[in-house]
Amino acid sequence: MPFINIKTNQSVSQDQQTTIKAGLGKAISTLPGKSEQWLMVGIEPEYVLYHQGTDAPAAMVEVQIYGGASSAAYDAMTVQISNLLNSALNIPKNRIYISYLSTPDWGWNGHNF
Repeated sequence: MPFINIKTNQSVSQDQQTTIKAGLGKAISTLPGKSEQWLMVGIEPEYVLYHQGTDAPAAMVEVQIYGGASSAAYDAMTVQISNLLNSALNIPKNRIYISYLSTPDWGWNGHNF
């Protein structure tokens, strides 16, 4: 039950959205037990976002998962997400923040796991 939300101050075309969604679908398998089958993706383009005092291209990515993963798995996923956003939106890797949030409770289909 992962959810990945991307906030960026860049415009994102439909083709770029498709590229990002597909890339995140592959990247999520970096986390044990996670797959694109359960992945939900949000993309918030043209978000008012400043980093280091400027509005140069930047992104804030939130990865929420049911359960948790190892630091090594998160490290590997950070590499994939950073490469993806750099390639798809030309955002420098040093202007991308990624946070990981895990929870023991996740609701779906009217019930909690």
